[in-house]
Formats: sequence, C-alpha cells, structure tokens
Amino acid sequence: MKRLVFFLFTVALMAACRQAEVPAEYTQLNNQPNIYPDYQGVTVPVNMAPLHFQLMTAADEVVARFRSADEEVVLSGPKVCPDFDQWDALKQADSISVELFARQGEQWQRYEPFQIYVSKDSIDPWLTYRLISPSYVTYEELTLNQRCLETYEERVIYDNMLCSTENDGQCINCHHSQLGNPRRTQFHARQNLGGTMLQIDGQLHKVNLKTPQTISAGVYPAWHPVENIIAYSTNKTMQSFHTRDADKIEVLDSQSDLILYDPETNEVSIVENDSTEFETFPCWSPDGKWLYYCSAHFEFRDTANSHDAECIMRYKELKYNVYRKSFDVQTRTFGPRQMVFNADSLGFSATLPRVSPDGRFLLLAVGEWGTFHIWHRDADLWLMNLEGDSIRPMEEVNSPSVESYHTWSTNGRWIVVSSRRYDGNFTRPFFAHVDENGHGSKPFELPSDDPNYHRELMKSYNVPEFLRGPVELTPQHFADALKKEAVTAKLKESTPQGTIAHE
Repeated sequence: MKRLVFFLFTVALMAACRQAEVPAEYTQLNNQPNIYPDYQGVTVPVNMAPLHFQLMTAADEVVARFRSADEEVVLSGPKVCPDFDQWDALKQADSISVELFARQGEQWQRYEPFQIYVSKDSIDPWLTYRLISPSYVTYEELTLNQRCLETYEERVIYDNMLCSTENDGQCINCHHSQLGNPRRTQFHARQNLGGTMLQIDGQLHKVNLKTPQTISAGVYPAWHPVENIIAYSTNKTMQSFHTRDADKIEVLDSQSDLILYDPETNEVSIVENDSTEFETFPCWSPDGKWLYYCSAHFEFRDTANSHDAECIMRYKELKYNVYRKSFDVQTRTFGPRQMVFNADSLGFSATLPRVSPDGRFLLLAVGEWGTFHIWHRDADLWLMNLEGDSIRPMEEVNSPSVESYHTWSTNGRWIVVSSRRYDGNFTRPFFAHVDENGHGSKPFELPSDDPNYHRELMKSYNVPEFLRGPVELTPQHFADALKKEAVTAKLKESTPQGTIAHE
C-alpha cells in the first residue's frame, strides 16, 4: 500500500513538474487571443510584478510561449503565470513576444502573437487606495490599503471597522501623502470619532479643522511639496439619486472654499471663500509656488427652496473651471487667481487638476458637468501642456466608461487612473506610461497573482495614489489615535474674513 501511495505521488509530482512544450503542429489563426486582463501591446515599468493573465476562450489545453532576446519561457495551463525569476529574465529586453496555443479536442490552434513592451522608467513601488463596495449603503465595511507593485503584497493601513460600533458608524476617506512620503500621510474620519488623522514623521496627530468661520473640516487635501503645510477644500456635500439616468448616484457641493493648514502652529488660513464660487480640489505645482484648484460660478436665486435643493434642480449648470494662485512660501500669502482652463466655455466641467512633477503638464478629469466624475460615464482624462496652453483628451488612455481619480508617479513617467472600463461598475487601477511629449501608452490593469482576482473582487479601488515606500504603522496604531480627542485648529488672526482676490 505504501509503495502504491509513493508511486502515485511520484507520478503526480512528475506531471506537475513536466516541462511545457510548444505543439509541433497547429492551425494558424488570424486574430489575437481574448485574454483577461488585456495586456496586449501594453508598456510596463521594469520593476512591475509579473503580468498574469488567462485565455477567455474555452480550450481543453493552453500553452504560452514568452520570448525576449535570448530568453524563452514556455508555460501550460489556462492561467498564464510566469514566476518572478522567469519574469525578471524576460523583462531585461525592451519587448516580450507572447504566443498562445489552444487545443480543442485533438486540434491545436496558434493565435497571432502580441507584444508586451518594457520601459526602463521605473514606477513608485507602492500604491495606496481605499477598498470599498460600490454602494452608498455599505460604506462602513471598507479599508485603506497599500499594495507593493513590485510583488503582489497587500497590507491594510487602516480598517474602518476598528472604530465603528453597532450604534456609531465611521467612514474614512481622502487619504493623501506629501510627494509619496510614507511617513507623511493623512486621512479623514467622519461620524464616530471623526477628525483628520495626520502622520508626520511617524507621529500621529488627530485634528479638528472645523472653525466657526469655515464651512467644514478639511476635505480634499494637497500637501505642499516642500513645506509642512496642507491646502484643503472645505465642502458642504450631498448625494442625490437619479431615477431616469444610467448614472444613478450623484455627489454635489452646495458650498466649497479653500483653506491652508499649518500643523506646526495648528492654524487655519482662508484662501478662497467667495459665496458665488464653489472652490475645490486644490493641487500644488511641483515647486510649491502655485496652487491649482477648480471652481464653479453659481449664484443662488431660488428663495423658496434650500441651497441643496436648488443645486440638485440646477445640477447641470455646475461646471468647474481650473484656476491657479501664486504662493509666496516666505509670507504664506497668495496672489490673485488666474484662469488656467475655461472648461465651461467648451461646455465641459474640469476637476482634479494634477501637475506633472516636471511642471510641464496638467492632467484633468473632464465631463459634461459636476465635480464628482467617478459617477459619470462620460468622464475622460484630458492633458494640458502648460508650456503652450494646448489641451486635448487623452484618447490613447480613455475608454467608453469612467476615468476619474488620477495621480502622477513621482518621476512623472507614469499615471494611475481609477477606471470602470471592464464592467462599468467597479473601479480598478490602470497604469499608463507618459513620454516626454505627453503621449500615453495603452493602460494596463493592476496585476494580480491570480489573473481572475479582480473578476471575483466585489470592491472598488478608490483614490489610488503612489507611495515611495510602505506605511509602517499598524491599523491598531491609527485606531488608538482616533479614539483620542481631536485638537481643534484655530483661525489665523491675520486671515482676511469674507474677502477674495481675483484677477
């Protein structure tokens, strides 16, 4: 009996370790394979984890051959998963050729080969994001995660359920870092134990940024690239629900202003607070001398209804343009606002301005109206050349579905965008290379060890941002700090009240 068990184990082991072979005879097809994720013709960074994929066409057997320069790797199985050693050897060349062979019964077929291009431009090794169900009902069950792009390692930074109770729920949002520094990060907690959680050089601070003179606590953050100061929008935000539209949910602001927070003095300064302007989504230039942001002009005229109700009734009039204000680092003062992109004049609304690290390009999310483009199927990425003022949709990156939140890598050669291009429901991170002329490559989905992982994951990736290393504090560190009382910020005495300087 023991001999039989040993024999069967040996046969199984030999079968598992048997070298895959390319079929000697096959019929040539004139089309490329249908694979998921779609990695055909993509450009990947040299330090990206192996691209694993699967053939979506039914087959009795699948063989894949990878070739680059003098390297050749042959794998078998419906899921094509080169290991790290194989992938490292293959990506030493500028391109990798991939051939797929599929057997139906006794007949082998060979698909047209495709290329995977390898860029010597590396990517930041970590990505941070929220994992959240795509629903307004189950927001409590979410986590703030970080994922190593060089491997498949994923860690939880903070679990929202650690401070939620049956009677008192909590929601975390708007995480951010200073130029991808994992030791300078922040996120907001709302409702139970609410406050802004700042991690500054490993030390945790819980702050209440709401003052009697401001709309709310800080919402959308932008950490200055040099100084330890953070610009925020303050927003009065609401949700509405469409009954006759493919985009079911809408998020609107009925008020929004800009503030500047200094953690060292715990002081808030008002940057913009015009009651007829909805200012939001601040973003610094890489030299820290300009603050970019979005603003929609909106004058209330319905005295019979609340401001929220009027914004909902006139929602398609909410069109945001992009502005910027000069910033003097020494005096911490701003100049008058300047128009950067008049999206309204073209019938569009522009949000989420992001300046490339070399200061040459401005990346935007552009849709027909509104500010929360993650719910808008018409939302696309547009790229503006700040040296020549030309602007265009990034057709090489966009899809028929949602392109919303986006971020530059710290070397400016890669972008990540949350997109719903595969199913229209779940946002996934997609990466694209951007060359020195501002041209993007075909985007590719965040690789997973199991290529079917994202088809089975019922969570959306929200607000993807790059990190230069992992956040080392544990979820319990953040939970313990959140359970403490927040320190309330104070308004800087020299802040001009109710004034605004426009060009």
